[in-house]
Amino acid sequence: MLSAKSLFQEILDDDESFRLFCSIAASGESQGGWENARIAALVPDGERELAPKITRHGADEDKHGRIFNALMKKRRLEPVPIPPETDYTMLLEQHGIGLAHDKLKSDEPLTVQDIVTYLAHSRVTEQRASEQMDLLRKHFADHPDIGRAVKMISGDEDNHLAYCHEELLRFAYAGHGRAIQETLRECALAEIRIYRDVSLAVMAHMGRILGWPRAKSAVLTAGIHAVYAYERAVGWRRMVSLRMPERRDALGGPTTSAPEFA
Repeated sequence: MLSAKSLFQEILDDDESFRLFCSIAASGESQGGWENARIAALVPDGERELAPKITRHGADEDKHGRIFNALMKKRRLEPVPIPPETDYTMLLEQHGIGLAHDKLKSDEPLTVQDIVTYLAHSRVTEQRASEQMDLLRKHFADHPDIGRAVKMISGDEDNHLAYCHEELLRFAYAGHGRAIQETLRECALAEIRIYRDVSLAVMAHMGRILGWPRAKSAVLTAGIHAVYAYERAVGWRRMVSLRMPERRDALGGPTTSAPEFA
C-alpha cells in the first residue's frame, strides 16, 4: 500500500535517492538563505527593525542547508547537481514570484512594497514548508538518523510561518491590506502550479533511481495531479489567510545552532 511514510522510507533507504532528496533540499535552503541575507541588507530605512528578523530567517535557512549536507556526509555521500526541473526556488523566481535576483544583487534599497512582496511570498512558501516538515515529523521524529534534523527544521519552519503572519498583519493594519491580498493570491496560484511540476519531476527521477514499475509511477502521478486539482479549486485559500499567531515575535531571538549536524 502506498503512503507518504512508505514512499519516503523507500527514498530514505536507498543511497542514491536519499542523496538526490538531500541535494535538492540543501540547494533550496541555501538559496533561501542568500535571498534573505540580501533582503536584510537592503531593507528601507523606515523598516530597519525588520532586518534582524530577516537575517534570522536567512540564518535558519542556511542552517537547514548545512543539516541536509551533514545528513549526506553521515552516510558518506556527496551532493549531486540537482536537475533544473526540480529546482523549486529557481522556478519560483523565474515565474516572477518574490523579489527578482537582479534586484537583490544591486545595492539599491528596497521599497516598502518590496518588503510586502517578500513577506507575502514567504507566507505562501513557508506554508508549504511547514506542512511538509510536519508530515515528516509525524512519521520520522523518532528515526535514529533523521529524527533530530526533522524536528529542528520543522520547528524553524513553524516559526517562519508565524513571523510572516504577524508581519503581514502589521502591514495590513498600516494600509497595505489590498496589496497584500492581491500578492498572496498571485503567489499562491503560481506556487501550487510550480509545486505540482516539481513534484512530478522529483517523482520521475526517484522512480528511475528506485526502479518503480510503470503502474506505481502512474498512481503517484495521478495523486500529484489530484492534489493540484484540489489546491487549484479551494486548497490555495489556506495559503492566503492571515491570523495572529500564538507564537508571537517568533524570529525575535538568535538562530538556534545545530552542533550535532554542522
